Amino acid sequence: MSSGIEMSTNMKGGFLKGIGRMLSGESLFMATYTANEDNQNITIASSFPGEIRAVELDGSKEYICQKNAFLCAESDVDISAYVAKGLKAGLFGGEGFILQKVSGRGMVWLELDGSIKELELAAGETIKVDSGSIAFFESSVSYTAEMVKGFKNILFGGEGLFLSTLTGPGKVYLQTLSLPRFAGRLIPFLPTNTNTSN
Repeated sequence: MSSGIEMSTNMKGGFLKGIGRMLSGESLFMATYTANEDNQNITIASSFPGEIRAVELDGSKEYICQKNAFLCAESDVDISAYVAKGLKAGLFGGEGFILQKVSGRGMVWLELDGSIKELELAAGETIKVDSGSIAFFESSVSYTAEMVKGFKNILFGGEGLFLSTLTGPGKVYLQTLSLPRFAGRLIPFLPTNTNTSN
């Protein structure tokens, strides 16, 4: 960051808001960066290969995001925990019971994995998505999970037992990569510690 930017760490929104952020994968404390003069710059980097998506909030829409998607935002944006409705969505939807909700007014930047595909779902339109492929969606979209049908699909389909189900109306953003899947692909290529005695 430029020398004219001041950083302060605080518990934005108080203790209860901080606890909500912690449950959704963020920190109890937030860092606030303030430019004290014109023409100052700051760079915020992603922690994983993918895309940083800027979303403008106008106070009328809220977005539900995967855990740890929040990267940074303007001061009037609120980040909180969102509890998935339904036991199946929480246990088998791939994202867990607690997601992140961003709302308010201003710009928010989300850290997403891989490339992002944007879809607009009409009212009642449903898509089924591989668990872990949901980046974020408008709060008007309903999110559940359902079991894969067919014995052969379950055993040999390679997608697991459950798919996430998203039903419109609203926008849905899907990601081409997830951190757990990426880590699973890397594991066979990582060196192992083999002790050999002479």
